Amino acid sequence: MDSLLLEYLPILVFFVIAIIMAVIFVGLPILVVKQKPDAEKNSAYECGFEAFDTSRKPFDVRFYLVAILFIIFDLEVAFLFPWAVSLKEIGVYGFVSMMIFLGVLTVGFIYEWKKGALEWE
Repeated sequence: MDSLLLEYLPILVFFVIAIIMAVIFVGLPILVVKQKPDAEKNSAYECGFEAFDTSRKPFDVRFYLVAILFIIFDLEVAFLFPWAVSLKEIGVYGFVSMMIFLGVLTVGFIYEWKKGALEWE
Protein backbone atom coordinates (compact mmCIF):
# COMPACT_ATOMS: atom_id res chain seq x y z
CA MET A 1 0.00 0.00 0.00
CA ASP A 2 2.86 2.40 0.80
CA SER A 3 4.48 1.85 -2.59
CA LEU A 4 1.17 2.61 -4.29
CA LEU A 5 0.84 5.89 -2.41
CA LEU A 6 4.47 6.69 -3.12
CA GLU A 7 3.72 6.59 -6.86
CA TYR A 8 1.32 9.53 -6.39
CA LEU A 9 3.92 11.66 -4.62
CA PRO A 10 5.14 13.45 -7.81
CA ILE A 11 1.56 14.46 -8.59
CA LEU A 12 1.12 15.84 -5.08
CA VAL A 13 4.41 17.75 -5.35
CA PHE A 14 3.30 19.13 -8.73
CA PHE A 15 -0.01 20.38 -7.28
CA VAL A 16 1.70 21.96 -4.28
CA ILE A 17 4.22 23.78 -6.49
CA ALA A 18 1.43 24.89 -8.85
CA ILE A 19 -0.64 26.30 -5.99
CA ILE A 20 2.36 28.10 -4.49
CA MET A 21 3.29 29.62 -7.86
CA ALA A 22 -0.31 30.69 -8.51
CA VAL A 23 -0.49 32.43 -5.15
CA ILE A 24 2.84 34.15 -5.82
CA PHE A 25 1.88 35.25 -9.34
CA VAL A 26 -1.46 36.64 -8.18
CA GLY A 27 -0.34 38.07 -4.85
CA LEU A 28 2.98 39.64 -5.81
CA PRO A 29 1.52 42.32 -8.13
CA ILE A 30 -0.98 43.29 -5.42
CA LEU A 31 1.86 43.87 -2.98
CA VAL A 32 4.33 45.52 -5.36
CA VAL A 33 2.21 47.78 -7.58
CA LYS A 34 0.78 51.11 -6.42
CA GLN A 35 -3.01 50.75 -6.21
CA LYS A 36 -4.23 54.22 -7.24
CA PRO A 37 -6.21 53.92 -10.49
CA ASP A 38 -7.11 57.17 -12.23
CA ALA A 39 -10.27 58.00 -14.16
CA GLU A 40 -8.75 56.85 -17.47
CA LYS A 41 -7.92 53.44 -16.07
CA ASN A 42 -11.46 52.98 -14.72
CA SER A 43 -13.12 54.07 -17.99
CA ALA A 44 -14.77 51.72 -20.48
CA TYR A 45 -12.16 50.08 -22.70
CA GLU A 46 -13.83 47.16 -24.43
CA CYS A 47 -15.69 49.04 -27.14
CA GLY A 48 -14.08 52.45 -26.99
CA PHE A 49 -17.23 54.23 -25.83
CA GLU A 50 -19.42 54.34 -22.76
CA ALA A 51 -22.25 51.84 -22.42
CA PHE A 52 -25.45 53.33 -23.81
CA ASP A 53 -27.92 50.68 -22.72
CA THR A 54 -28.50 48.03 -20.12
CA SER A 55 -26.50 44.82 -20.17
CA ARG A 56 -29.77 42.84 -20.14
CA LYS A 57 -30.52 43.75 -23.76
CA PRO A 58 -30.50 40.58 -25.92
CA PHE A 59 -27.76 40.18 -28.52
CA ASP A 60 -28.46 39.83 -32.20
CA VAL A 61 -28.67 36.20 -33.27
CA ARG A 62 -25.78 36.78 -35.71
CA PHE A 63 -23.32 36.91 -32.80
CA TYR A 64 -24.37 33.42 -31.74
CA LEU A 65 -24.36 32.16 -35.33
CA VAL A 66 -20.79 33.34 -35.87
CA ALA A 67 -19.76 31.73 -32.58
CA ILE A 68 -21.35 28.40 -33.54
CA LEU A 69 -19.73 28.48 -36.98
CA PHE A 70 -16.37 29.20 -35.39
CA ILE A 71 -16.74 26.24 -33.03
CA ILE A 72 -17.74 23.93 -35.89
CA PHE A 73 -14.77 24.82 -38.07
CA ASP A 74 -12.41 24.94 -35.11
CA LEU A 75 -13.39 21.36 -34.28
CA GLU A 76 -12.80 20.45 -37.90
CA VAL A 77 -9.17 21.48 -37.53
CA ALA A 78 -8.97 19.58 -34.24
CA PHE A 79 -10.03 16.42 -36.09
CA LEU A 80 -7.80 17.03 -39.11
CA PHE A 81 -4.49 17.16 -37.25
CA PRO A 82 -4.61 13.71 -35.59
CA TRP A 83 -6.06 12.28 -38.80
CA ALA A 84 -3.13 13.63 -40.83
CA VAL A 85 -0.61 12.31 -38.31
CA SER A 86 -2.04 8.79 -38.31
CA LEU A 87 -3.02 8.58 -41.99
CA LYS A 88 -0.51 5.78 -42.73
CA GLU A 89 -1.93 3.54 -40.01
CA ILE A 90 -5.64 4.06 -40.74
CA GLY A 91 -5.33 3.53 -44.49
CA VAL A 92 -8.01 3.97 -47.12
CA TYR A 93 -10.91 3.53 -44.67
CA GLY A 94 -9.68 6.47 -42.59
CA PHE A 95 -9.14 8.58 -45.70
CA VAL A 96 -12.65 7.89 -47.03
CA SER A 97 -14.19 8.55 -43.61
CA MET A 98 -12.46 11.93 -43.37
CA MET A 99 -13.48 12.86 -46.91
CA ILE A 100 -17.12 12.13 -46.01
CA PHE A 101 -16.72 14.24 -42.85
CA LEU A 102 -15.19 17.11 -44.83
CA GLY A 103 -17.87 16.77 -47.49
CA VAL A 104 -20.65 17.13 -44.93
CA LEU A 105 -18.95 20.19 -43.45
CA THR A 106 -18.43 21.68 -46.89
CA VAL A 107 -22.09 21.22 -47.78
CA GLY A 108 -23.05 22.87 -44.48
CA PHE A 109 -20.66 25.74 -45.12
CA ILE A 110 -22.05 26.30 -48.64
CA TYR A 111 -25.59 26.21 -47.25
CA GLU A 112 -24.72 28.85 -44.63
CA TRP A 113 -23.01 30.95 -47.26
CA LYS A 114 -25.99 30.80 -49.65
CA LYS A 115 -28.40 31.67 -46.82
CA GLY A 116 -26.35 34.79 -46.07
CA ALA A 117 -25.37 33.78 -42.56
CA LEU A 118 -21.81 34.97 -43.14
CA GLU A 119 -22.87 38.44 -44.31
CA TRP A 120 -22.58 41.18 -41.72
CA GLU A 121 -24.88 44.14 -42.33
